[in-house]
Amino acid sequence: MNDWPEGWSGGNRGDEYGRGGANAQPESARVMRQVRRGPQAPPYGAGVPPQPSYTNGQGYDEGQNGYGQGGYDNNGYDGYNTGQVYGGGGPGGPEGPDGGRGPRRAPNWRRRIKWTAITVVTVLVATTIGTYFWADSKLNRDVDLSKVIDRPAGGDGTNYLIVGSDSREGLTAAEKKKLHTGSAAGKRTDSMMILHVGDSGDTLISLPRDSNVTIPSYVGSTSGKTYQNTGRQTKLNAAYAEDGPTLLVRTVEYNMGLHIDHYVEIGFNGFADIVDAVGGVTIDIDKGFKDSYSGANFKAGKQTLNGEEALAFVRTRHAFAASDLQRTKNQQKFLSALAHQVATPGTLLNPFKLYPTLGAGLDSLSVDKDMSLWDLASMFWAMKGVSGGDGTSMNMPLSGSVGGNLVWDKAKVKTLVNELNNDQKVTVSGN
Repeated sequence: MNDWPEGWSGGNRGDEYGRGGANAQPESARVMRQVRRGPQAPPYGAGVPPQPSYTNGQGYDEGQNGYGQGGYDNNGYDGYNTGQVYGGGGPGGPEGPDGGRGPRRAPNWRRRIKWTAITVVTVLVATTIGTYFWADSKLNRDVDLSKVIDRPAGGDGTNYLIVGSDSREGLTAAEKKKLHTGSAAGKRTDSMMILHVGDSGDTLISLPRDSNVTIPSYVGSTSGKTYQNTGRQTKLNAAYAEDGPTLLVRTVEYNMGLHIDHYVEIGFNGFADIVDAVGGVTIDIDKGFKDSYSGANFKAGKQTLNGEEALAFVRTRHAFAASDLQRTKNQQKFLSALAHQVATPGTLLNPFKLYPTLGAGLDSLSVDKDMSLWDLASMFWAMKGVSGGDGTSMNMPLSGSVGGNLVWDKAKVKTLVNELNNDQKVTVSGN
């Protein structure tokens, strides 16, 4: 039986090269039939379809250019797809069983986590550095403590003189009316505190503005003229009204014997803006009170104060029998609540609260030329710690009054200053 397709038998092959043919020259190159793979090919053994005859060694006789109607074209063989790898797509082909790009590599989670962590840390560092320089540029370093003369020696720890002034600077007539500030010219101090930050515990001491003090020799902050000590005694806040922060620092140091390292001052408007920026401050008022001078009108109990109400709370003194002493206690109480409110995650982790709070606070602060943001942050956290029970909060020890002014207890003040200078735990109690 002859298994060659019809037309391929020996009788139709003409002169051959080899196989005993008489022609000594090799036959010309044959044009091989395109072998088509895949489902188009009939199953082998199911019968072979009739094949076109091979004519004159030039091709098949069913078309002019090749096999059937497809033939050969000028670009290659019909049935070959451009760029197709022969046999590709089959189970053993390079594209894999699914006809895709082969099995996908499992994600490298360790690598992804690593680069995510690096990205997050980089963003946090960049944001922190940017925030630091932004905040540092907003500090008003306009108090020059180098102009203070005859200063006592410094001790251990750091002493801050914190002042709340009644400056109306920048307030419109409507704001003055709303905040009940009045329209007095110049600046006075409604509150003065010394914050000692040390390793043996932090101490916050309120200085009543009606404290009786001696105005020492000093050099005018603007005139440069030296004013001699004449023994003149007056209220402590009068020193500030007379020649501003430098004379106030000089007077406190002279009457206490304590070196002041840094000075921080905030005005009416800035204080109210900080409270509003944090969304108000919650405080528990022991006993309700009213005061037409400050605009205070509070009931007893826990309540949230906005900026206007907070300012009225810390300024009120006419409603109390203890006057300025009760006011200093209220000031410490409110600053405690404010520090805790600012330090909550809801403020620190919320840029929509943090940046307005920083902006309001830093814009309204006046500090000494050597104050850094680190010093300011240290002061803030120490105040928060004191108010949270981690330190001591007290009024200046008093021994009586003279001409309506409060007189400091000299013996207790001396002991207090000695403990602060040596960074010892404070044992002295105040009024």
